[in-house]
Amino acid sequence: MYKWLDERLDLTGLYQKVLRKAFPVHHSFFLGEITLFAFIVLVLTGVFLTLNFEPSIREVKLPDGRTVPAAYASVLYIDSLPFGAVIRSLHHWSAHVMIAAAFLHMLRILLSGAYKKPRELNYLVGLALLGLAVVTAFTGYALPYDNYAVTATRIGYGIAGSIPWIGSTLAQVMFGGEFPGSAKSIPRLFSLHVLWLPLLLMALIGGHLAIMMKQKHTQPRYAERVAPGKILGVPMYPQQMVMMGILFALYVGVMTFIAGAFLAHPIEAFGPPTPNTPAVKPDWYFLWIYGILQLIPSTWEFHLFGATIGPEFIGGAVVPGILALVGLLLPFVDTRKDKMRYMELPSERPVRTSVILALLMFFLMTSLAGYKIDFQQQGSILGNNAVLWTLVLGGPLLTYLVSYTLLRIFYGKKGEQEEAAL
Repeated sequence: MYKWLDERLDLTGLYQKVLRKAFPVHHSFFLGEITLFAFIVLVLTGVFLTLNFEPSIREVKLPDGRTVPAAYASVLYIDSLPFGAVIRSLHHWSAHVMIAAAFLHMLRILLSGAYKKPRELNYLVGLALLGLAVVTAFTGYALPYDNYAVTATRIGYGIAGSIPWIGSTLAQVMFGGEFPGSAKSIPRLFSLHVLWLPLLLMALIGGHLAIMMKQKHTQPRYAERVAPGKILGVPMYPQQMVMMGILFALYVGVMTFIAGAFLAHPIEAFGPPTPNTPAVKPDWYFLWIYGILQLIPSTWEFHLFGATIGPEFIGGAVVPGILALVGLLLPFVDTRKDKMRYMELPSERPVRTSVILALLMFFLMTSLAGYKIDFQQQGSILGNNAVLWTLVLGGPLLTYLVSYTLLRIFYGKKGEQEEAAL
């Protein structure tokens, strides 16, 4: 059978060309695999959830006599199924892991300089993957259609609608009308969440892996000393695939335990949507944007060519947009002519490393600002807008100065000289 297939499909050539690809053995490289594993679990658990979910806000009556939206009732039904609540929880926490692993993977790329020639295209694909994963998670926010989900999704609806000139059209396309209220909103978000965005993610993941297989990984720094000019690693089959299989089994086991021990989003605790808006905060990957919205005064509003530029647009679109633009342009700032083969050490690039650490501090401080109302209720000094602005602006600056100074002290001017030579 193998000979018959080999004569027609050239399995031997495929084995030599693809399955014998060398993969570097370095713990940080598994962040990409974890991102992929989380996506696989999301697809598998998503199939189960989709088969038992009704994307509608039509009123249905529960056995206890309550009348609730069908989407809310279907989540209650899922939780009542054997292991239904665990599967829904596994879906929830895997979304968190996928975004976290993708973010850490991107952080490794930035710190090691692996976005440089010839990997600019794959870096941009990876950046698109991270952004698309966040958008996909957002479209799933509203689907349980409880008081929490509706309130949190309304924030995103407000940001989309605040974009000058195209905001209302964008909100109509994404939400199918006013949210909450429009009967098209849940079906529209459902189709985006379970069909169009996952298909885009699959296409980007496939493209990301194909480019990586073609260009090969950047080599860990030790490879330059051990085998200069050669690709150092283990073949994809069987060694790398065995390690990936073990890691996938470990991931599923750990995440299933977490899903069972910490059931996600108990919708009964929030109840179906009501006019009373509960005090909710978005998940951690949106919290920094929420914190910026908390900091910007409502007086920051002006009109331009018939459009209104307001706090929601500035905090929810302009600031994230600037950061995204910087990320997109980053690979093209470096004008190196030779191809990069080995990972750079963070200590060799004190300016870049310090900027990245400062950016991480910015995310932490803006996330802290997301708790502004809680701090005010507790009478904490952190509830003061001036204090939070000082932390948001001064924290990253101080982080940059301290990290840059320490890198210069411990590693000298070697890294800076190399950076200037590029």
